[in-house]
Amino acid sequence: MEPIKTQHELRAAILRLEYQQAEEGRALKEHFQLAYKSIKPANIILNTLKDLGESSILKDGILNSSVGFGTGYLSKVLFQGVVNSPIKKLLGSAIMFGITNFVTKHPDGIKVMGAKIFKFFGSKLASKDDENKEVID
Repeated sequence: MEPIKTQHELRAAILRLEYQQAEEGRALKEHFQLAYKSIKPANIILNTLKDLGESSILKDGILNSSVGFGTGYLSKVLFQGVVNSPIKKLLGSAIMFGITNFVTKHPDGIKVMGAKIFKFFGSKLASKDDENKEVID
């Protein structure tokens, strides 16, 4: 910065510094407001949940566990049926536990098998649709 020689230059320098101070004060207030909002307990919880929701590892884990529990429960219902025998209930619970653990621990194999099943049934449905279109035409 050059030395100030005249009163006019002094006033201009003061105005520049006052303007700079006002701008920095506004920026500081905005930054303070952002910091204040970010430390509110509700915002901390929301930001944490948002970060967890964006985690693909967590999403995959929840999906795999859900599929495992659903498959295990379905197998238990299918095995037990409508019989209320205590032995069947015990075996149904054991099968449910085993299938749930298997599906949860081996999700990639289950996904591949599911894709093959969908592809098989999808090709069957597509061929039936083609047959129906030929009959209509």
